Amino acid sequence: MIEKDIALKVLGTLNLGGASFSEIYIQKSISNSLKLEDSSIENSNSGYDMGCGLRVWIGDSTYYAYVDSIEEKKLIEAAKILGAAGKSSATGKIFDLNRDLREASSGYKANILKNPSATAAIEKKDILMAVDRVCREYDKHIIQVTTSLSDIEEEVYTANSYGEESFHKVVKVFLSVNAIAKKDSDMGTGYKSLAKTSGYEAVSISKACSIAKEASRIAITMLDAVDAPMGSLPVVIGPAFGGVIFHEACGHGLEADSVIKDSSVFKGKEGKKIASEIVTAIDDSSMPNHWGSFKFDGEGYPSSPITLIKDGVLESFIYDLRTSKKLEKERTPNGRRQSFRHVPIPRMTNTYIARGTEKPEDLIKSVKKGIFAKEFAGGQVDPATGDFVFGISEGYLIESGKLGKPINGATLIGNGPDILKKIEAIADDLDFAPGFCGKQGQSIANEVGQPTIKVSEITVGGTGGK
Repeated sequence: MIEKDIALKVLGTLNLGGASFSEIYIQKSISNSLKLEDSSIENSNSGYDMGCGLRVWIGDSTYYAYVDSIEEKKLIEAAKILGAAGKSSATGKIFDLNRDLREASSGYKANILKNPSATAAIEKKDILMAVDRVCREYDKHIIQVTTSLSDIEEEVYTANSYGEESFHKVVKVFLSVNAIAKKDSDMGTGYKSLAKTSGYEAVSISKACSIAKEASRIAITMLDAVDAPMGSLPVVIGPAFGGVIFHEACGHGLEADSVIKDSSVFKGKEGKKIASEIVTAIDDSSMPNHWGSFKFDGEGYPSSPITLIKDGVLESFIYDLRTSKKLEKERTPNGRRQSFRHVPIPRMTNTYIARGTEKPEDLIKSVKKGIFAKEFAGGQVDPATGDFVFGISEGYLIESGKLGKPINGATLIGNGPDILKKIEAIADDLDFAPGFCGKQGQSIANEVGQPTIKVSEITVGGTGGK
């Protein structure tokens, strides 16, 4: 993407003002998307983007600029302007870059068998049409189907004044299905998605149809939902997307920039018990083909698993390079950015609660009266306190240890750190669900996960009685 001598020249120009650190980040991406609605293609888009982000540290300040080009002349001009920000600072350091950059290595391996660029548009359309057909044939009460398919191929290069250099390719595919059912005046909605850091081998027609059936099942099931109960009740939270509560209500508080800003409820609690002793939580960017995985993070640091909580004890926060320096902690592979137009910040990747030893059905049997929250809709979280409100998109009553009727209008209201301490049992059915996480104006791909878990009590807000 760029010659090493040019990269060194740009870094050297950035350092002329006395920066303590400088970095270049180059990204080239090709993206495609298709959307089907009312059994026909509604939107088809393709895009190409390429550019370079430039960053310097001067004292405690970060200065950032980007260029929609990788032409040497434009990069040098931008580097001169950005580097000049440090000329009034006496805290900078002149780096000697008269040496080779050291190429970083990573143990991440994931073979791409079917690149998006080698997949015909008609084949992508066939996937969407098959999804639409399966949903509509599932039940006569399915009245609307919306499905979208997108992919991206990227090349990313990083180099910095520490002499670190990395290059990697990223391929991602994402399929979403939304089905709406209607019976008389009752409405039901079902949503499922399939997303991988992979090629189209991950989104075959058979796999897409399986997702379509699940979205349809949820929509039809919710037609018969009864009003949700209210009060403090035992709650069994389902696997995969159930992990969104940990991600939102606890995970963001473990990102080190929130610690620096005094906006984390977990500040000062490293080495202390913050959860039930059966809880172990991990952030792992190195799992092959998972939606939040990569070879190198947005700062060129190799992926690896990080244990956040072990047996209930807080082991580590989530760091990028800047926060690890400020807090004098070991760096983790979590410096992430949406694109070359964005500054890297500490972000989660594939974050999950580790599997337990119990069977999910036994967790249901242990509840006399409560609810089973299988899938979640939107929610709100205060990251400074961990207080949350989450809507349940698919939930059921639990009565005398058995699943009862589906419920609608249910919300879970609680506090993330408090819920961690109330986890009584963890099953062995660990699963994952993909999504997008927004923070500081940046949206990135990540994955949440957990097995089925049982929480002793959570406040349930609903429309029914106790």
